[in-house]
Amino acid sequence: MNRLCKSLKVLEVVVATGLLSLAAQTRAADAPKPDINRGQAIATQVCAACHGADGNSASAAFPKLAGQQPEYLLKQLKDFKAQAGTKPLRNNAVMAGMAGALSDQDMLNVATYFAAQAPKSGFAHNAGTVAMGQKIYRGGIADKGVPACASCHGPTGQGIPSQYPRLSGQWQDYTVAQLTAFSQGPGARNNNDAMHQIAARLSDSEIKAVADYVAGLH
Repeated sequence: MNRLCKSLKVLEVVVATGLLSLAAQTRAADAPKPDINRGQAIATQVCAACHGADGNSASAAFPKLAGQQPEYLLKQLKDFKAQAGTKPLRNNAVMAGMAGALSDQDMLNVATYFAAQAPKSGFAHNAGTVAMGQKIYRGGIADKGVPACASCHGPTGQGIPSQYPRLSGQWQDYTVAQLTAFSQGPGARNNNDAMHQIAARLSDSEIKAVADYVAGLH
């Protein structure tokens, strides 16, 4: 009798495991598939003027998108888009208009396209602050409760897929602008609570130093 009960329990576990696996496979099969050619068309027609046709923007006013984590790009596009009865989580009138014209599938397509492009390396400009920037990026600031940037964004700034964005080679001025927006709390950029807390503990000089260091990180 005990042997029969044990056998039945094993069978229950096997069946449950199989059902979970089947459910996961079904979800994966039902997930929308990106169309990179359509993404390229959108990038060329809509995004290229600011971000470059290949995602390597020519101006620090606009972020480099080439090689960025696709999940991060997709989330940002959705955060720029106002939802019914709510304000967008990222406040940018230009991007609100651009994202507002895109469907979820369009966003997936263009995010996948930019993620597949080769990013161009950048470089630090201020030799006098490189050591400070490196210290913050690799070790954080313990007495301020600031963690090392590398713990989330990786030792070379490549980011972690679906979790943390790529920072390597990003324009210093753009990174400064985003850290400053995060430091200002709700109303500036409302789509990452952890970064609100971290950026708020950094001084202007520390923000500039780590942003400059990141620009040359690869």
